[in-house]
Amino acid sequence: MNNADHARLAQVEDSLWHFVTLHGHVRRGLLRVGWNGSGRLLDAGCGTGGLLRRLGEWFPSAELEGIDFSPFAVELAARRTGRPIHQGSLMALPFADATFDAITCIDVVTQFDDPLAAYRELARCLRSGGVLVINEPAHRWLWSYHDQQLGAKQRFVRADIVRLVREAGVQPKWSTHWNCLALPLVWLRRRFFPAPETSDVRPYPVWISGPMRVLHGLERLWLSTGAGFPCGTSVFAVGVKMEPGGGAKS
Repeated sequence: MNNADHARLAQVEDSLWHFVTLHGHVRRGLLRVGWNGSGRLLDAGCGTGGLLRRLGEWFPSAELEGIDFSPFAVELAARRTGRPIHQGSLMALPFADATFDAITCIDVVTQFDDPLAAYRELARCLRSGGVLVINEPAHRWLWSYHDQQLGAKQRFVRADIVRLVREAGVQPKWSTHWNCLALPLVWLRRRFFPAPETSDVRPYPVWISGPMRVLHGLERLWLSTGAGFPCGTSVFAVGVKMEPGGGAKS
């Protein structure tokens, strides 16, 4: 992402239906595996800090910090969150082994040629029993101008993510595709309509944002039952780092 993309992200991530829903998934994912908000959490690839701001509201006792490769994003995130924000690469995190109790990594690994190496680096920085929450863009056939604008190199399906995190030493606890109900509309938009000059991260009129919020609300109700979706524009997963012997600390 370039500076203009980060500036647009900062403008819309507190209100755009996608980020409101996604951040809620992160909160529920952390709670699903029993993380109570005590301890140290890193948002790896924190962008302009929208997720950190919400996590700070939901988990006020947590020690939250972020890291991003973009100096521009780091400056924005530090100013918007008041949290420690580091500048660095996800492929070489400047932290010791077993530093964090939880790590969130949202739509970042898609930017790397070697996703397994990225997940192994995240797992290295987690303590045994620590929680990893991730989200990635789904389905190669959805590749479009949106991915190119945001610097994405690949898209995944749920089975890819489950396999990758397990090979990295993290035991998947729950995973699903999501943004399923809007999938046909997204596919039509990206396949048959002229590409805009920016990504799809931008403000939308109420006649678009209103129905999308309704669709996402229906999805949240379904996912709250513990069910999942077989397809969607994104894939979400939460897992727990396994102990050296291969198990996950309870």
